[in-house]
Amino acid sequence: MTPDELVRAEAAPAPVPLVPEVVLPVVADVMALWERTEERAGTPQPPPFWGSPWAGGQALARSVLDDPRLVAGRRVVDVACGSGLVAVAAALAGAADVRALDLDPLAAAAARWSAALNGVVLDVRVVDVLEGAAGVLPAALAGAEVVLVGDLFYERATAERLLPLLRLLAGRGAAVLVGDPGRAHLPVAALEEVARHEVPVAGGLEDRAVRSTAVLRLRPPVEPPVEPQVPDLGAQPSGSSSSGVRQVPR
Repeated sequence: MTPDELVRAEAAPAPVPLVPEVVLPVVADVMALWERTEERAGTPQPPPFWGSPWAGGQALARSVLDDPRLVAGRRVVDVACGSGLVAVAAALAGAADVRALDLDPLAAAAARWSAALNGVVLDVRVVDVLEGAAGVLPAALAGAEVVLVGDLFYERATAERLLPLLRLLAGRGAAVLVGDPGRAHLPVAALEEVARHEVPVAGGLEDRAVRSTAVLRLRPPVEPPVEPQVPDLGAQPSGSSSSGVRQVPR
């Protein structure tokens, strides 16, 4: 069974609770699906994060649709796109080009289906943008003007690789927006909140039915203070004598 066939067999289109104008493939029981995919593959498989719209992605998509100026006419990348909610929202809001990136082929299949369900065009790619060398921008992120990250700071190892990459992108002029309900490894000091939404969470993924979720912008890097240059009044300029009379070269 191909990824596209599996996604269509396991999921059904449904409106997103906080973003009902967007329809996504949704799985009724994400954990049961994870068990089935591992049984089919016979090897450990990534969790099917694509199977339900997470709080961070919902909040980010809502903000993009509420304020299309964030993405309109710009080249946008949705990092760890899952089923493509944020990417679809960016396309609906008028982005010039939208890339939807995820390391899971099933997520890519779900994102392709989401694009079709919502009548938008997405450039969907299977790629792990955190896999490359530190300080090197992955080709899939080249040219990004807006980078959108929904709910990706859930584990330390991911967060420690993600933040430097986002800073690298910001240093090249990209606007970086993050949707997050307060995960344990969110780098709060590096971000500033620009919006907040009360997000209904489906599928039993959270410990509560509604998560208060922030949309945050990556802060610009803080430049170290420049120490003023204090002239050394005791130093003698070249060609001067200690008497203060300039010596004429012979």
